[in-house]
Amino acid sequence: MFDSPLSASAYEVLGVDPAVDEESLRRAYRLRLRQTHPDTGGDAAVFVQVQRAWELVGTPAARAAYDRGHGFGVKPAPEWSGFRPPQRTQTRDTRPRARSFGHPGGWRRERYLDLIREWAGRGVTLDDPYDPALVRSAPHHLKRLLADALAEEATARIVADLGMGYTVWHDVVADERDPDAKLDHIVLGPSGLYGVLSEDFGGPVRLRRGELIGEGVSGSPIADLVRSMRAVARAARVRFGGAIVVLPDEDLEQAISEIGRVKGVPVAVVARSALATVLRRGITGAREVGGNEVFDVRTRLQQTVRFA
Repeated sequence: MFDSPLSASAYEVLGVDPAVDEESLRRAYRLRLRQTHPDTGGDAAVFVQVQRAWELVGTPAARAAYDRGHGFGVKPAPEWSGFRPPQRTQTRDTRPRARSFGHPGGWRRERYLDLIREWAGRGVTLDDPYDPALVRSAPHHLKRLLADALAEEATARIVADLGMGYTVWHDVVADERDPDAKLDHIVLGPSGLYGVLSEDFGGPVRLRRGELIGEGVSGSPIADLVRSMRAVARAARVRFGGAIVVLPDEDLEQAISEIGRVKGVPVAVVARSALATVLRRGITGAREVGGNEVFDVRTRLQQTVRFA
């Protein structure tokens, strides 16, 4: 929860200034425990956040490491992986990979880089546009762009590891007139054809009446996902089996929530660690794709898909 560009820092969760002394930090932690404990009317999700925040800054060694990695120290630590593009490894991975097309998170990452430089101002040199301290001070809409890009990249890594039986398209345009109207991922596998939305709202998310709600949620993410899927389905003359919304593990109360049909499409909201399981087994009510139909669907999408 503390590595998202949108999430509160450990200090913000505890309600203290990053420069607070150790005793004041401890008092603040105890106060926040009492305030957020479910037995006294507190929010269970926030109570867990308070405990996690203390794990990160509750000892001098842990706090020093956290400060370096999150830009609270004298010198920000640019090696923090939370805001960095994926790096190529020198170790050769010989496992079969899913077929992948497009650049996951590419549109939003490019947009972030353009806007963060514009926000910093002309003539200002940004040595590291992903520096934690810089990101923390940026406007919310810039942090949202980066959070979404990171979420899409995380999903892409999971899908790639499913193996050669899967094909995935990333950053697919749903409406040429609206660059924001896109499908983060289309996944074709033995369990069906799925439209996938990768999100990170920076905090706990719940479901109500077939839609996501939460402090960081705006609009109607599930309805927008289904709408984009329909646009691509019409253009490619294919039929999606279901829709999947992927969120960070700590932001959901349940790892897998199948919420039934939204506008006729089976929908599941899943934690990131459960995504591979859902894609392998499928969603209840989702239509499977097998035999020669797999090749037909793949061909239709290949001929139709345009990337953001």
